[in-house]
Amino acid sequence: MSNGSSITHFLLLPFAARRELQLWHFWLFLGIFLAALLGNGLIITSTACDQHLHTPMYFFLLNLSLLDLACISTTVPKSMANSLWDSRAISYTGCAAQLFFFVFFISAELFLLTTMSYDRYVAICQPLHYGSLLGSRACVHMAAAAWGAGFLNALLHTANTFSLPLCRGNAVEQFFCEIPQILKLSCSHSYLREVGLVVLSFSLGLGCFVFIVESYVQIFRAVLRIPSEQGRHKAFSTCLPHLAVLSLLLSTSAFAYLKPPSTSTPSLDLVVSVLYSVVPPAVNPLIYSLRNQELKDAVRKLVTGCVSAAIHCLLYPAKGAKCRS
Repeated sequence: MSNGSSITHFLLLPFAARRELQLWHFWLFLGIFLAALLGNGLIITSTACDQHLHTPMYFFLLNLSLLDLACISTTVPKSMANSLWDSRAISYTGCAAQLFFFVFFISAELFLLTTMSYDRYVAICQPLHYGSLLGSRACVHMAAAAWGAGFLNALLHTANTFSLPLCRGNAVEQFFCEIPQILKLSCSHSYLREVGLVVLSFSLGLGCFVFIVESYVQIFRAVLRIPSEQGRHKAFSTCLPHLAVLSLLLSTSAFAYLKPPSTSTPSLDLVVSVLYSVVPPAVNPLIYSLRNQELKDAVRKLVTGCVSAAIHCLLYPAKGAKCRS
């Protein structure tokens, strides 16, 4: 890349200048990261182990949890390490990798949420065709398409962003490497090419949003015709969390990437970036598990089984080999 020899590292924006506040940031992010790891890990394990959850909806939810874990692992650990060691540096290669993986996972998550809305539409509005339209092979193909589209989108943006000449220093006004902040360092009018790609990507995101809204309009119409109050509650409990997650993700990311530079301040950018890069992966498991009785039962069974196995191993240490297996 043309500017690789001039810049060897970037300086990320710290959350605080005082050492005490840096440590508070470390512990706060550590708690959020562990909560995301625990919540998404329980969903992944429960969905994989419980035969009752081997359905298209939970298959997509498993993929969403994988993306959430990957997304938060791309940004938070580096920020925690910098706060703990009172550092701001990230290597040029590390910055490019961080930007690539973040765009990859966040894009794939948007495409997957679109697929999940189609799944709910077919399940509620066309239940008789659910098995034929969303068989196991179709689900795998749709999930693979979401991951593949996210990968291609990230590859395009990363290659284009880091091909620009950067001559305005190496200080990134964000706690992770983000496209708008890297573009601020460019001194070439070629950055308009990347701006055009960002607008194109968000046009695609808007198309996904329109598709999702139309799906939910049809879903809510069908739900209101359900005579059973319990049936309406079950339908809304699986749809409303999905809509809430999507609204938070799209609104905050659109503000971060499309807002005019004149309205940009480091503190505002920091808060908005946390809302779309850190909060969704941490709260998604809570939203989906609290509103879904089947998932709560599966998680409870998994935790109970693990606790029972641990107690059994403690009470019968002679069978430790069996416990370890």
